Amino acid sequence: MAELHGAAQITCHIRSDRRHIQDSDLPRLRDAVQTQLNVEMAATSEMLSLVGDILTQDPNRHRVTLVPENPTEITTEGGLDVVSNLALVTNTVEQLCQKNIAVSLFVDPDLEQIEASSIPGVDMIEINTAKYAEGDIEDIERIQKATQLAQSLGLTVAAGHGLTHHNLGLLVREVPDIVEYNIGHSIVSRSIFVGWEKAILDILAIINQ
Repeated sequence: MAELHGAAQITCHIRSDRRHIQDSDLPRLRDAVQTQLNVEMAATSEMLSLVGDILTQDPNRHRVTLVPENPTEITTEGGLDVVSNLALVTNTVEQLCQKNIAVSLFVDPDLEQIEASSIPGVDMIEINTAKYAEGDIEDIERIQKATQLAQSLGLTVAAGHGLTHHNLGLLVREVPDIVEYNIGHSIVSRSIFVGWEKAILDILAIINQ
């Protein structure tokens, strides 16, 4: 239904505690999604083995986004610390690329992290917009600078975390070079009241303004 109403990608998050989706959901999603399946996961050997074996059956169409994971968090609390985990991230990216899986990194709008994200095989970063979404409008300036740096390094820029139809418009206008927005919770929650079609079309209208 999401794709029928215009969603260009479906994102899921496979966690070590399986609180969001189960292992068996991955091949079902791989086969069902007609656009692109974006699988968020931690850079661990367990996730690499699980996701790699499934997505490699349909290479060049799906993507993995590496995210941090804290077992005690309710949802992802911040961007991936690429600087401190460069060897691990680089090795994980290399193994995913060997399976012809596109790779992006979920990072805070921090210039040092953006710089470190320029790893062979990484073609995209997703900027963590949590701080902006929580009401810190001034964080847009950090997002702007992070986007500019990423582009100069040859990285495509996506954004996500906490975005809604209330706060998306300003971000779209102020940082027009962001090419992808990952918005899930807000759309699903709002669809209860207005339906899938309107919840998705309203977001697309803001993005395409």
